[in-house]
Amino acid sequence: MLKYLFIFFILFFITNGNANNKEKIIENLNQTRNLDFNFEQNINGKIENGNCTIEYPKKIFCEYAKSNNKILVSNGKSLVIKTISSYYRYPLDKTPLNFILDKNFLIKKIEVLEERIVDGSYINYTIKENDNEINVFFNNKTFDLIGWQNTDVYQNFNITFLSSIRKNRIIAKNMFKLPDQD
Repeated sequence: MLKYLFIFFILFFITNGNANNKEKIIENLNQTRNLDFNFEQNINGKIENGNCTIEYPKKIFCEYAKSNNKILVSNGKSLVIKTISSYYRYPLDKTPLNFILDKNFLIKKIEVLEERIVDGSYINYTIKENDNEINVFFNNKTFDLIGWQNTDVYQNFNITFLSSIRKNRIIAKNMFKLPDQD
């Protein structure tokens, strides 16, 4: 009997710890209006990096380092990827970023999903939505979003890591204006 009571308490504390992580992640997301961060992105082995700003809901501006002036911009409805030689425009709701950039969507999913602890440092949730599978990762100490994995619109496997995260900064209102096609 004592053995079963011990197992019950162990399971209770593990479950409470997971619920506590969820609560802290959700509280952190609720308090976050915007994020500024450096990123490293690996798309099928091609590594790029730069800086991004996210403003919830669904806005992002990224400048890639050491590239041909590559930027990625979403105004909440459309997503543009522009370089010196190319210009691509997509409906945001046809991309996995539509879910990643929507903190209310993330919160609703996290509330019902099981978490997985990765390397003792990261909290992972796997979101399956509209034929998309997205793994989102949070830091287990700060509860900040620190990355995601997904398959992009071209079926490329994409891993994005965030670092030097700053929250709730003053940002330019025109930052998320879609660039013109030259």
